[in-house]
Amino acid sequence: MVKIRLTRLGDKKSPFYRVIVADARTTRDGKAIDTLGTYDPLKNPPEIKIDVDLAKEWVLKGAQPTDTAKAILVKAGALPEGKKAPAKTKAVKKVKSDD
Repeated sequence: MVKIRLTRLGDKKSPFYRVIVADARTTRDGKAIDTLGTYDPLKNPPEIKIDVDLAKEWVLKGAQPTDTAKAILVKAGALPEGKKAPAKTKAVKKVKSDD
């Protein structure tokens, strides 16, 4: 499976990310198939530079964006804003029963 995800660059406590397309089995900073752009969270507001046409092309080919990458692609205008994904938690809601 091919994923659209972030790879971290930058020094300690000053992250800078590339938005890449990579095989799901590779490591976070491993070999990338293609680079879609960059994301700099330290600037105010965070700086997002994405090749929108290339990102749309990869999504049409079946590349699955991670939750963080999807949020960045939505902000860049490469993906339509959809429903928010449910939180990744194992917490179970307790239901009161009338006993």
